[in-house]
Formats: sequence, C-alpha cells, structure tokens
Amino acid sequence: MAKTLIYFVILAVLGTSIYFFIFKKEDNPYGAKEAGFTVPDTAAVYKIFIATNDNESITAERKDGVWMLNGTMRALPSMVDLILLTVHNQEPLYPVTKNAYEEAVKNMAAEGIKVELYDKNNKKITVFYVGGVSANGGGTNMLIEGAKMPYVVQTPGFSGSLRSRFSTRVSDWRDRTVFNVPASDLKSVSVQYDGKPINSFVFTKTQDKFTVIGEPAVTTGMGPLNEGRAKGYSTYFTNINCEGYMNGITGLDSIIKNATKMSTIDIETIKGEKQHADIYWMPVNKRSKNKLTSDEEVPNEYDADRMYAVINGGKDTALIQTLTFFKLLRKSYEFYQKDIPRQAQSNTLQPGMIKK
Repeated sequence: MAKTLIYFVILAVLGTSIYFFIFKKEDNPYGAKEAGFTVPDTAAVYKIFIATNDNESITAERKDGVWMLNGTMRALPSMVDLILLTVHNQEPLYPVTKNAYEEAVKNMAAEGIKVELYDKNNKKITVFYVGGVSANGGGTNMLIEGAKMPYVVQTPGFSGSLRSRFSTRVSDWRDRTVFNVPASDLKSVSVQYDGKPINSFVFTKTQDKFTVIGEPAVTTGMGPLNEGRAKGYSTYFTNINCEGYMNGITGLDSIIKNATKMSTIDIETIKGEKQHADIYWMPVNKRSKNKLTSDEEVPNEYDADRMYAVINGGKDTALIQTLTFFKLLRKSYEFYQKDIPRQAQSNTLQPGMIKK
C-alpha cells in the first residue's frame, strides 16, 4: 500500500513537470520577460504613458477616481477603458518568424510606440513597444522592453492591427463633456438668444420648486408654469457631450469670427460652480442634409445637424450636434404651454418632456 502511494506521488510529480515543461513552455517559450504582454490586473494600473518616436506623447493618470489627461484635463473614459481592455486581453501568439524578424525590428525602431503602465506607487508594471501589423496581417508586432525577441500579439476574437488603439493624439483622449450636471445639483440655467431675445429665459430650481422668467410680453396671460416640463428640463444637463474639438484647425479664429451667434447657455450649480457656452450656427455645406430637405427649426443658410460651441472659458471650440443641444435650447413660452392630452396628440409627448 505504501509503495502504491509512493508510485502515485512520483507519477503526479512527473505529470506536473511534463505539463509545465511541454505545454507551458510551448505557450511562452521565452517566459514572461520576453512575452509578458498580458496585464491580468488592470485595476492596479494608475498611470498610462504612451509615446511615439517623434516625441508625441500623452499621460493619463488616475487621481481621486478620475482619469486626468496630461495633468490638465479629464481623459475620455471610453479611451481609458479601451487601453485597459486591450492590455488585459492581448496575448502573444508566437515569436516573429525568422524571415520577418529584420523588417519587424526595423519598423519598431523607426515607428514603434512605447507604452508604459504604472501602479499607484508609480512603480512600473510593464513597458512594451507596439510595431506594425504582422507579416500575415492577423496580429501586431510587439516587443517587451529589454527582450530580444518581438512577438506577434493579438486579442481573442480580433484579427488585425492593435496599433491604432495606442493613440497619442490629445483629440482622441480628451473627455468630450460639455455639461454634466444632475438635476439634484442644478441651481439655475440662463439661455439667451442673439437676435431673438423674446425667446430668452432664466430657469431656476430651488429644491423641487421651479421658476422660469422670460419676456413678460410673451409669458403674461399664458397661465401657470407647466411643472412637468420644468421638472423634465432640469434633468437635461447630464452627460451632454460634444462631437469633437476643433482646436488646431487652420483658420479657426476666422471661422468663429464670421459665424452667426445663435445663443449662450449659462449654468450654475448649488455649489456655485458656473459653466458657460457660446453657441454659433454652422454655415450650410455640401454635406448638410437640409440642402435637400429643410428643417423648420433651422434657417436654410445653416447646417441642421451641427453647430459650433466655444466652451471652457473660450479655450476650446467644439463641434456639437443639434440633436443633443436643441433640447436645452428651449423658448420661454414653452414652459407655460399646456400639454396636449394623449388621445389628441398626433405625435406622442411624454410627460415632463418638451416637444422640439
């Protein structure tokens, strides 16, 4: 019985040794030092540094639960998530073949992207270089810092280059939030229209009480404030994003200078924080849909889908969508209109919502 037990122990040890020698060695013949591209615990990542050979770089760092970009602005959460998901899932497929080795190393030296990940104590978790697409087009050539052998790396279920995910363009990384004020934090909103002040108003929220002050000639005699519409409006300022930033575009100053100002939006929170946006019409262009079909809300000379917004104290010019912002750009009289009974509506109007 004792001999049988000894044989079982010996067989178990041999089996384990053979497994790690054959299978594990096959999976990663050079070890983690050469092929450790996978970061299992991305929750431990507190800083991401990405740089190109032409000195273009970005640094995203987590501080107090918020990812900041280059220390001055918020990072786009989806971009941070993309990087963390990629390093978590990427895995080495095989070493670069002998025939492709020289070209892969040459490309890495000329156009490689350096990626550094750090923990909350600013200790390096990993550093690797991202090269071009593999010879067969199914993966990405990567090299661990200090390693001799580049690998073809890929994420499960994806075929192609991962290189574009490791962008160093600030425009790709910047958070696109224009307003993000929940109803519970909202104190007041002022919407002032250039050229049509009769539609301007100041919206105030005190706990669950609302007031809307507009042009007396418009609102007098219209009846009481529509509380449902006012309450609905107070919820509209959460996650209001721009489509992208226009900073750096040649002639941007002239574009805005020559644009027609449509309105301004001023928001104040219960903490006294203030946000301001200047909204400008975008001239109609060859891609404007309303060149073929007019929009009753937009004069024919302007684009019906997009506008310009100057935000962040005039430091940024953004491209915004009318679909997103028109719900904020209401008119004073709309807050005093009565809702049409459901059975009489040709287009269903939800309680607390304001029809465009």
